[in-house]
Amino acid sequence: MRRNGLVALVAVVAVVGAACAGATPQVVVESAPAGGTETGIVVTGTGEAAGTPDTLTVTLGVSVLRGSVNEAITAAAERADALLDALRTAGVADRDLQTANYSIFPEYDYTGETQRLRGYRVTNTVVAKIRDLPRAGEILDAATRVAGDEVVVHGLSFSIEDDSALVVDARAKAFEEARAKAEQLASLAGVEL
Repeated sequence: MRRNGLVALVAVVAVVGAACAGATPQVVVESAPAGGTETGIVVTGTGEAAGTPDTLTVTLGVSVLRGSVNEAITAAAERADALLDALRTAGVADRDLQTANYSIFPEYDYTGETQRLRGYRVTNTVVAKIRDLPRAGEILDAATRVAGDEVVVHGLSFSIEDDSALVVDARAKAFEEARAKAEQLASLAGVEL
């Protein structure tokens, strides 16, 4: 690298991950002389931004076993409707409810010498987004209570609905860190940034 030449810096920003609980975008700053030859300084920067979750996403539903397919479908529909009604009554909007899985399959008992049909399993799960976090426990209790012993909960996750301000903050911090490293290295190399 020429020590007395002007080094042109090209900044390439690559955002890694989403800015939910902690965003860590990385900024890569590469230097390349005007002639395009492969010399220069490469630095990276990391920026983090944290925020408080404002939504809870939960996958829940019903899983019923009955002697016939029709009985299983009917029972699952009744329980699922009750669960959805409880979510709606608690304030979860229709736009925040989405079917995640619906399945029907025979279930067998394999103990003993031969397999025996136990019945038919119908599973119906939905993804619900709860925006009223202080009431999340109350809302989940109401929904799972109406489904009874046939309720299934597959998991939940907290998130930030609009993380754009956090992403901007994390990018700025990442770029500041990368630029400080580039300035130090340019100074040590005796070139201008």
